[in-house]
Amino acid sequence: MTSADWANKDFYKVLGVAKDASAEEIKKAYRKLARANHPDSHPGDKAAEERFKAIAEAYDVVGDAEKRKQYDEMRSVFAGGFGPFTGTGQPGGGRAGGTTFDINDLFGGGSTTAGGGGFGDLFGTVFGGGGGGRARQAPRRGADLESDVTIGFTEAVEGATVSLRLSSEAPCGDCKGTGARAGTVPRVCPDCDGVGMRAASVGGAFTMNETCPACRGRGLVVDDPCPTCRGSGRGQSNRTISARIPAGVRDGQRIRIRGKGAPGERGGPAGDLSVRVHVQAHPLFGRSGHNLTLTVPVTFTEAALGAEIKVPTLGGSPVTLRIPPGTPNGRTFRVRGKGVGHKGGHGDLLVTVEVQVPTDLTAEARAAVEALRDATPEGDPRAKLFEGSR
Repeated sequence: MTSADWANKDFYKVLGVAKDASAEEIKKAYRKLARANHPDSHPGDKAAEERFKAIAEAYDVVGDAEKRKQYDEMRSVFAGGFGPFTGTGQPGGGRAGGTTFDINDLFGGGSTTAGGGGFGDLFGTVFGGGGGGRARQAPRRGADLESDVTIGFTEAVEGATVSLRLSSEAPCGDCKGTGARAGTVPRVCPDCDGVGMRAASVGGAFTMNETCPACRGRGLVVDDPCPTCRGSGRGQSNRTISARIPAGVRDGQRIRIRGKGAPGERGGPAGDLSVRVHVQAHPLFGRSGHNLTLTVPVTFTEAALGAEIKVPTLGGSPVTLRIPPGTPNGRTFRVRGKGVGHKGGHGDLLVTVEVQVPTDLTAEARAAVEALRDATPEGDPRAKLFEGSR
C-alpha cells in the first residue's frame, strides 16, 4: 500500500462503526472482529490473516484518541471539497478551474520534504513515526479481559476471595514470542532496519511513512518459523488467579482488577480484568441497598397482645424484637446495624411481620375467638370502601 492510499482508507468502515462512535464502542467492535479473524483460529487462511491485519491497523489509529483526532482532521480535508488524494502534492478533482495550492498550507506551512513539517509530518505522526520515516515500536499495553463469577449471598455481604480461570493471548511458550523455531533467532529486517516502517516518496513532492512490506511491521524477519505459533509469536495463556470480591457487592456489579488482564507486548503493562459478579439468592434474607430484609411469621395472639420474639441475623447471633400490641400484618421493624457493611458503617435489618391466621380451630378455641369478637365490636372495617365508591 502506498502512502497515498492512507488518505482514502476508511478505518471506521473496517471496524464496522460510525464515525462518531465512542471509544468503548470502537473497542468492543475491535475485540469482536479480532477474535473472529485471528490467525490462530484460521490456520492457513490468508484471507482471515489479511482481515486481522486490517482490523489491527484500523484500531491502532482510531483506537488511540490522539491519532484518531489527527486522522479525522486529515480525512475532513479530502471530504471537504478537495477530492481524493492523488499523491502529487495537490488534491485531485480540486476546485473549479483547477486552482493549484500547497496542501501543506493547511497544516501550518513548511517543507514538503521528509522531516520538513507540514502535511508529510501529519501523515507520519498518525501512521507510525516522524517525517523522517523512522518509527520506534513502543511497548503496548495488554488487552483488558472479562470474566464472570457466581458467589453466595453471605459472601456478597461479607466479601470473598475467589479463583478465576482466565484464557488470553500471550507470547508463544515455545519461542518466547520471537516467532522463530527454538534454537534460532529472528533477524533485523534489512528493508526497514528493524523499525517496522519505511519512508515512501509520494510523487516526488514529500515523503510519508508506510508499513514495511518485508516484515509487515514487526521489524524482524523469521527465516525458520516456530512450528507451534507458525511464526506469529503469539500463543494462548491459561491461568488461574485469586481475586478479592469486596464486601457489599451487588448482583450484576462489575469489579475492575488492575493488571490482571492479558500480558503486555514489548515490555508493556498487562491489561485489566473486569469481573461481573452474580449473587445467589438466600432462602431467608433479601437485600435493599445496604439494608437486609427478612419476613418473620407471628401468631394472631402475638400480634394482638404483643410479644418479644427472637429473629435471626445473617451470620450472627439472634436478636430480640419487641412486637407491640395491635401490630398489623405487614408492619416493618428496623434492627440497627445488622445489614450490609459499607464505608460509612453498616446498614440495618428490616423485619416485616406476617400474621399467621389459624386454619384449624378446636371447639374451645373457636368459642374463645367468638367471645373476642363479641367483646370487641369495632364495626364494619369495609364500610369506607362503599362510601368511596359512590
